[in-house]
Amino acid sequence: MKIAFAKPSLPNSGAMIVGVLEGKVMTATAQTLDTQAGGGISRAISASRFEGKKGQTLMILAPAGLEISRLLLVGLGKAKDVDAQAAQAFGGTALAQVQTAGDAEAVIALDILPGTTLSPPELAANVAFGARLRSYRFDKYMTKQKKEDKPSLKKLTVTTESAAEAKTAFAPLDKIVDAVFLTRDVVSEPANIIHPESLAAKAETLRDLGVEVEVLGEKQMKKLGMGSLLGVGQGSDRESKLVVMRWTNAAKKDEAPVAFVGKGVTFDSGGISIKPGAGMEEMKWDMAGAGAVIGAMAALAGRKAKVNAVGVVGLVENMPSGNAQRPGDVVISMSGQTIEVINTDAEGRLVLADALWYTQDRFKPKFMVDLATLTGAIIIALGHEYGGLMASDDKLADRLAAAGKAVGEQLWRLPLGEAYDKQIKSDIADMKNVGGREGGSITAAQFLKRFTNDVAWAHLDIAGMAWGKKDTATCPKGATAFGVRLLDRLVADFYEDKK
Repeated sequence: MKIAFAKPSLPNSGAMIVGVLEGKVMTATAQTLDTQAGGGISRAISASRFEGKKGQTLMILAPAGLEISRLLLVGLGKAKDVDAQAAQAFGGTALAQVQTAGDAEAVIALDILPGTTLSPPELAANVAFGARLRSYRFDKYMTKQKKEDKPSLKKLTVTTESAAEAKTAFAPLDKIVDAVFLTRDVVSEPANIIHPESLAAKAETLRDLGVEVEVLGEKQMKKLGMGSLLGVGQGSDRESKLVVMRWTNAAKKDEAPVAFVGKGVTFDSGGISIKPGAGMEEMKWDMAGAGAVIGAMAALAGRKAKVNAVGVVGLVENMPSGNAQRPGDVVISMSGQTIEVINTDAEGRLVLADALWYTQDRFKPKFMVDLATLTGAIIIALGHEYGGLMASDDKLADRLAAAGKAVGEQLWRLPLGEAYDKQIKSDIADMKNVGGREGGSITAAQFLKRFTNDVAWAHLDIAGMAWGKKDTATCPKGATAFGVRLLDRLVADFYEDKK
């Protein structure tokens, strides 16, 4: 679908979309259309339960007096509440209504909204941003779709008096959508398509954006002493990989980078501690943390962010076999610390242990943020509304929370502490990979903290956020790419060169 910006004009075909403020307050364009339709629009509103509340819609087919095929009214809510996220939700809600409706073209007519915090170019750019985010579909394996289920919309035009400025404002957002779609794609793919080798190959495509990419195989990781990561993948026929992505674009090329680390378990059977069969197919997206890191690096490179950044992802497949890791095994991590493996289904922390140590040891970053679908316990604690945040550094934690709030990928901070750390004490090794049932998400984070070597660090447990069970305004159900926009915003607001 092509997105364009143009000066205001009334189309003579296709669909048209206008906003209505809460209280049935029509915008200037809606009033003009109502006049041309002989009051038909205001009558349609009066006859419905449409109030103009945020997210409400009212479709009017073949409105009298107008040449367009359909008019879609979308509730804006109160003007003072129309911020960037509300504008994105408006665009996404509109797109969802017209994407498969039958029209090839649609126009979103935007008016200046007194009281909003957004300038006209920002409003238009964010509406387009939301529309494109919502346009995502993963239907490549569907061979018998009905015609009415296939997208008909080929072009969406956003009209505003500030068309040129809006196009400029949209350009970096468009690159962020590309990165979000990359992450949604790799997380949506089945595990026979996305596995350590093929996900590493996907990461290598970032070279086209100017990202330096290295792929380490098992021989190289063995030389580095990554027994923790390699133990997870030893039961699989697929070779484990460690992918390193570097974007160097700060004013000082030797400035310490920001670092993002992702768990990439491309399929998690649980290993010898095998999972129940029901729902196991969902474990194809146990690599969503790595997918988010790859997407975040693509976003930074795509919009030419003025920052030095490193992304490291550990890619493994956790499978049961005669060669698989056993409960009770002891492995030696790259840090030299020993780990008693109590449960082979607590494998993501074993992957991250070596990835985190490698990152801090090689790159000496300003901070590290790891992302992982790490624990089911975080879903019990926070549901599917917030990602879990645990951190050793208050400033980094506050900045992550602020960035998440700004883009609608919200985080809730949980504590760390010595009492939790004691739960992972082992009788025969430096630590064990699980504690008790109590505070399971926190003890997992305490495990990871042991491999950060006093570098400022934050852990994002995104198990409840990586996959959506229902449509939202800007994301159809399925892979969400949670973390991509959050990390990009973190860099943009706090770590990017402003000159």
